[in-house]
Amino acid sequence: MISVVAVKENFSLEDFTANPPDRMEWVDGQLVEKNDMTLRHGEIQLRLGRYWQDFQDSSGIGGKVYTDVPCRTHKQGRSPDVAYLTPELVAQYGDAATLPQSFPLCAEIVSPTDLAENVLLKAQEYLESGGEEVWLVYPESAWVMVITNEGGLMFTSPSKVSTQKVLPGFSVAVEELLA
Repeated sequence: MISVVAVKENFSLEDFTANPPDRMEWVDGQLVEKNDMTLRHGEIQLRLGRYWQDFQDSSGIGGKVYTDVPCRTHKQGRSPDVAYLTPELVAQYGDAATLPQSFPLCAEIVSPTDLAENVLLKAQEYLESGGEEVWLVYPESAWVMVITNEGGLMFTSPSKVSTQKVLPGFSVAVEELLA
């Protein structure tokens, strides 16, 4: 769940982009705190980031994997739970305080208090702002949705979830990711 927190009056999207506060997003004109992260949420976030990083290292694709890093969409300032940046975008924006677009590949670990519609709208927002692929990970129901501009796929145990456009060739068993 995201709660509104009054950190600074008149904090604009440009302020967020220049100096993004930790564990915050800029949504609908206000700073909101990313909260309700559970131990399991953090564990899955770390595991997925490590899996993407290991694959990117071993495949020689390059780029960088991040957690809780800010980006700007057309409408908001967001911080996906896990994100991958291609080598080309690392070269172009690697030193920026905030990525000025969505990450090509990002994941949101869905908390029990998140509203489904809000999570899907966030995925759509990422895709409309330069993202190519969004993973929505539902730990409680053991589902992983992979969404691209062309459509979405749902993965459940015992299947393997795989990237569709970014990090080609990556896959992991759903039960392993959510263990």
